[in-house]
Parts: sequence; structure tokens; C-alpha cells
Amino acid sequence: MASATPSTRSIAKVFFTVVALTGLIYLLYLLRSVVGLLCIAVFLAAALGPAVDFFARRHVPRVLAILVVYVLILVGIFGVGLLIVPPIASQVQQLSQDAPRYLDDLRANPQFRRYDEKYRITTKLTEQARNLPSRLSDAAGALQAVTVGVFGAVVQLVTVLTIVFFLLLDGGRLADFAFRLLRPMHQHHYRSVAGDIYRATAGYVAGNLIISLMAGTTTYVTLALLGVPFAVPLAVLMAFLDLIPLVGATIAGVVVGLVTLITDFPTATLVWIAVFVVYQQLENNVLQPIVYRRTVDVPPLLVIVAVLAGGSLLGVLGALMAIPVAAAIQIFVRDAWRLRQGAEEPPGVGPPPDEPGGAPPPEPAPA
Repeated sequence: MASATPSTRSIAKVFFTVVALTGLIYLLYLLRSVVGLLCIAVFLAAALGPAVDFFARRHVPRVLAILVVYVLILVGIFGVGLLIVPPIASQVQQLSQDAPRYLDDLRANPQFRRYDEKYRITTKLTEQARNLPSRLSDAAGALQAVTVGVFGAVVQLVTVLTIVFFLLLDGGRLADFAFRLLRPMHQHHYRSVAGDIYRATAGYVAGNLIISLMAGTTTYVTLALLGVPFAVPLAVLMAFLDLIPLVGATIAGVVVGLVTLITDFPTATLVWIAVFVVYQQLENNVLQPIVYRRTVDVPPLLVIVAVLAGGSLLGVLGALMAIPVAAAIQIFVRDAWRLRQGAEEPPGVGPPPDEPGGAPPPEPAPA
């Protein structure tokens, strides 16, 4: 009777496997910033891949197709800036010109004078103005920190875009090389799984664009009905920032709310707050699950859970990549289940007799 005690070789194998896995996890922890940038680059490459393929199928060299996509993105961002920044700057300048008149109106108000005499508002503002020069050094330090942070973000952005460029250029050859390392019987299977993940990521990008278009349209209709100026630029701002999960739509909603404060307070402001809150609930709980169910083939409940979990773990980046990751996990689970079902197929079950490889049909009994 064989002994149930594991051999020394088995124990050593398990021990060194655990040590290797621990070392690998520690190495990934040390390189977590690089791994994060690489994950972002892979996600962007999968997102921009269909656009690059669109131009490449029209006999445009792939390098030129990638550059065309980059230029189109840059022109889109620059166009959004041209639509949004000048109107907002004009409103701020108009507000600064009207500020003295607002102050005169406040001073002429008996109620404001009573509060001013009681709480010395004007005196405190004057003291703060006198102390302003002493705080310039602190402001300069904060500005330097912000400048360094922005420079670091720009460097990371250039690094990511460079990695994305080479992934879009040589990603297919790299994937082919990786698949050729597998056994021939497994290559077609894993190519199919990778293709499903690629299509799910592209579908997520398409769904995100659809939802952002809905947000921009809702903003334009609301502002146009309220008679708020700059409805088109603000709608474009909403659609653009709505691409960023969790915080993008909130930032755009605050900007639109500030414009309504300047133009038509309190009517337009209260109506906009109501519309924005209702639409956000509708988008988060109805539109996103339905759209992503059709474009990514992820159940609505999984969409909500994935976005909440990704945002909780990694913030904006986690929420941005949560749905493609959830789709990839779902694809792997479905594939593993199909393989398991195939492995557990009972003996004697195979293709029908009329298909190749099936059992021959029984011969008729003799008369």
C-alpha cells in the first residue's frame, strides 16, 4: 500500500513555486507605476484599434493611419477647447466688469449694512487684502508644485501615447508570436478568446460614446429651453467630460450650474439641478447597463458592480477600465465553462452518425 506522505521532491516543488510567485508579486509591486502605464496603454490601443483598422482597410499605411487617428483626437480636443473656453472667458470678464456695480448694490442695501456693522465683513476683507503680499510666497510654492505635477503628467501622457503607437503598429505581430508559443491545438482557441476581448473593449468605447452623446443632447435641450446662452459649447463640454466615469459628468454639471447662476438665477439654476440629478440617476442605473449590455454583452448588474468596484479600488482609472475587465473575466469564465462541459461529456456521446468522425449507421437487419 502506497504511503500518503508527500515526497521530498513534491514539497520542494511546492516551496519553490510559492517563493517564485511571491517574488513575482513583489516585483510587480515595485513596478506598479510601470505596470499601470502599460495597462492604460493596452486599453487605449484596444480602444483605438478599430479606428486605425478603418483607415488601414482603405489602403492607408498603418503608420499613417495611426498618425491620422492621433491628429483627429488632437483636433477634437482643440475644437472642444475653442468652443468652450472663449464663451466662459467672456462671461468671467463680464462678471468682473459688473462686480463693482454688484458691490455698490450691496452697500446700498440696508440689510447688508446691518450685517456689515455687526460682523465687520468689510473690515475683514480689508485685512485679508493687506495680508495678501505675505502669502505670495506660499502661492508661488503651490504654483511650483502644480507645475511639477502637470509636467510629470505630460511626461506620462507622452510615454503612454508612445507605447500605444507601437502597440497599434506591431501589436498584431506580437500577438502572433505569443500565440505561436502555444501548442498548435490551442492556438486557434486562444486567438478566438483574444478576439472576443478585443471586440468587447471596442464595444465599450462605442457604448461610452453613445452615452456621452445622450448626455450632451440632454444638456443642449435643457439649456435651449431655459434660454441659457452658450448652450452648444456647454453641451459639447458635457459630452466630452461624460467620457470620464465617476467625476466627468459632475464637473461638467457644476460648470453649467455656474453659468446658470450668472445668467438666470434662481429659475434656470434650480431647473438645471433637477434635470441633472434625474439624468445622472437615469444614466447610471438605466442607460449604462442597457447600452453596455448590447455593446459589451455584460449583464446590467455586473456593469454596476464592476464600475463601483473599479472606482473604489483605483479611482477614475479603475472605473474607466472596470467594464472591459469585467467583460474579459466573463469571456474567460464562459470559455472555461465550455471547456469543462466538453471534458465532462459522458462516454459514447459524440458527433451524429452523418457527420465526419461519427459512428456508422447500423446496417439493416437481414430479411
